[in-house]
Amino acid sequence: MRPQVVIVGTILLDAVLFVVNLVVAIRSGSHAVLSQAVYSITDLVGGVFLLGGFVASRRPPTKEHQFGHGKERFFWAFSASLVAFSLAGLLVLTSGIQQVISPGPVAHLDQALFVVGGTLVVSLASIEVTLRELRRDRTTVASLLESAHQGLKSIFYQDLVSVLGSVVAFGGIAVVYVTHDARIDGWTAGAVGVILIAMGFVMAAENREYLVGKAISPEEAAPIVLVAEKDARVRKVRSVQSMMLGPDDVLVALRINFQNGLTTDQIETAIDELGQAMRQNYPALRHLIIEPES
Repeated sequence: MRPQVVIVGTILLDAVLFVVNLVVAIRSGSHAVLSQAVYSITDLVGGVFLLGGFVASRRPPTKEHQFGHGKERFFWAFSASLVAFSLAGLLVLTSGIQQVISPGPVAHLDQALFVVGGTLVVSLASIEVTLRELRRDRTTVASLLESAHQGLKSIFYQDLVSVLGSVVAFGGIAVVYVTHDARIDGWTAGAVGVILIAMGFVMAAENREYLVGKAISPEEAAPIVLVAEKDARVRKVRSVQSMMLGPDDVLVALRINFQNGLTTDQIETAIDELGQAMRQNYPALRHLIIEPES
């Protein structure tokens, strides 16, 4: 999978959407269109965060970070969720409330409808970019959502929210076009803001799990344990502990009870061979600690 392709593509699309939506928002005075512009620029900033996290995570281990920098991607995905969703949602919600309390004129509604409709089309195109990368990697959407690829998931969620926000904004502007009630424009922007804030909390909570050291699932640990249990030199796997250090970087610590009578050299050989086999069964296993018992 090439997360940098999806992230860069999103950044470029958001830059175009921001300029177009901002110009039309200024011309029309529509807070619903302004909500799309605000979300586009914060989405762009969030994309830059994700790209920076991807680059930072590729740095080699150092004395201060001996297991590498894989968690950079989790941190910057967390930051992106706060910026692209919560902050944008708060700004949009505030703008909508102001329009409801003190309605301003809304003009050029045909242009507003056109640009919001265009934003919807572009957001769908951005989702297609992500889906194309998934197909290229023979991965399903369900697998993506269950994975630790927080950067790609953030982009995917951002695009879904952009589609939902565009639909809400288009419907609100259409109502204003028919009724000429400018307060509807404010209510529409407020609704978009609530959607963004809610998604921000959801994404921040999910990213937090990885930042504080989420373990791999029992299903993911099963291939690792199976290698040990099938080995004749192993009596029992006493415990399995793990932590996600990155989307493709896992730390696993095993306590293995070996058969009685094995020499120190035989146990060392067994540990080396088990490690090689476990990494073949689970490629994301980058750091392995085996504590032997006999």
